[in-house]
Amino acid sequence: MTQVWLPPAEYYATLPKQIASAGVIFRDVEGRVLLVEPDYGDETWEVPGGALDEGESPWAGARREIKEELGFDLLPGRLLVVDWVPPQPDGRPALTNNLFDGGVLDDDRIAALRLADGELKRSKFATRAEAAGMLRPHMARRVAVCLEVVDTGRTAYLENGFDPLRSTEIS
Repeated sequence: MTQVWLPPAEYYATLPKQIASAGVIFRDVEGRVLLVEPDYGDETWEVPGGALDEGESPWAGARREIKEELGFDLLPGRLLVVDWVPPQPDGRPALTNNLFDGGVLDDDRIAALRLADGELKRSKFATRAEAAGMLRPHMARRVAVCLEVVDTGRTAYLENGFDPLRSTEIS
């Protein structure tokens, strides 16, 4: 049998679709994590970040989101966590989320935060325990791992907030 090769554009069109996003983990001097409450949806808190634009790298997307959502131009630090989330019942395709270290914000930088009008209602620095009650379960697991690895120099890989090498629970 002869192998038939598709032209690149046709071949790429046959591949599965996935979306990607990027976020940034900021902390205050007390070690609390910055959360933001979007002005849309179901009153669920998030970390600063959002969907990547077509062809945008995760690092560039994280930087853009910081500027758009918080009002300042800051270079994200190293990659803390990559979290793959499976397709959702509402039709959302699989998602790869990349979380970068935003570092510790001092009082001056915190005072300079300017939340995006029409996109974010408010922000709050939350302890790990507070964040667990404010975030969706997979996001709470993701943020907890970010806070675990931030000072270790390592990057964690997760699936829906779980480390697949430590847990068989992927949902």
